[in-house]
Amino acid sequence: MNMNIRPAPTLRTSHPLVADDPRWARIVTRDKSADGQLWYSVSTTGVYCRPSCPSRTANPKNVTLHETIESARATGFRACRRCNPDGPTLEREKAALVAKACRIIEDSEEEPSLEDLAAAVDRSPSYFHRMFKASTGLTPKAYAVGQRAKKVREGLETGTSVTEAMYDAGFNSSGRFYEKSNGMLGMKPTQYRDGGTNEDIKFAVGQSYLGAILVASSTKGVASILLGDDPDALLRDLQDRFPKARLIGMDRDYEALVAKVCGFVENPGIGLDLPLDVRGTAFQRRVWQALQEVPVSERISYSEIARRIGAPSASRAVAGACAANNIAVAIPCHRVVRNDGAISGYAWGVDRKRALLDREALDAA
Repeated sequence: MNMNIRPAPTLRTSHPLVADDPRWARIVTRDKSADGQLWYSVSTTGVYCRPSCPSRTANPKNVTLHETIESARATGFRACRRCNPDGPTLEREKAALVAKACRIIEDSEEEPSLEDLAAAVDRSPSYFHRMFKASTGLTPKAYAVGQRAKKVREGLETGTSVTEAMYDAGFNSSGRFYEKSNGMLGMKPTQYRDGGTNEDIKFAVGQSYLGAILVASSTKGVASILLGDDPDALLRDLQDRFPKARLIGMDRDYEALVAKVCGFVENPGIGLDLPLDVRGTAFQRRVWQALQEVPVSERISYSEIARRIGAPSASRAVAGACAANNIAVAIPCHRVVRNDGAISGYAWGVDRKRALLDREALDAA
């Protein structure tokens, strides 16, 4: 009997290589958007992870892809301690911590310190500061200042006295309050409370291929540029914005400024340099400032604006700031499009937005 005969080798079923699976690229790039849709386990380390795991990329020969977390658990491996695939994603966890900090700021009578906020969410002050700014586009202090301004506006709009509004917003010193009030409100507190009483607003209406254009200015600069089909409707809109201000129309010198705006709409290449009276939150002002730096004929996404202001996860808030813009064309929110280049909403109509973009592209050609 021949004792040297070896048993025939066991045939192994061939499986597609993980490296050839398109999902593997999402793991290599640590794609956060794949979290919750895909998991993977690594036989050599005995762990399973989410795609965005910051650990060193495993050899795909040792990796198994899983469509469900249950499938990953069924391997008998343990959950990775770095990416915690069984828990919420890191982005969601950060968002929850930032939301908690925002509620603390909003509910506090006085501005909480950075150290107190960081301790409340169990993070170091430096890490919390970076996390908060990346999520909201504002530092914790700037957010607190914005909340104070919001409380002041709400108090004055409901008829509360200036003194009551000041203390309700957490100001302990009238001198400090009045020092900050013009920046928060764009006018004196008593004027804001009275709907702009005694404030002079000059305005005039021009015409362009976009229809009627109403331009209105305070003593600080252009406060509104409104677009529409009906000049009377635009005037009513202006009256709603400044219900108790003195609206001054048909001023020949001011009509020259309106002609300048209309000329820019017709010929974007000439540029438009106007003093502006920008009234909005700190975050909105940052967005609007970034919009003013977008060149004529360039299209930019909401996410890119968010990145430029240092808040890459605040695309939705950027879209909200664009929608709140009252100064058309001078603050060119019409140049912001979706990530895929599609033309999205515009306060003065998508057709006008498309026409503005087409005219700018033609002028640049």
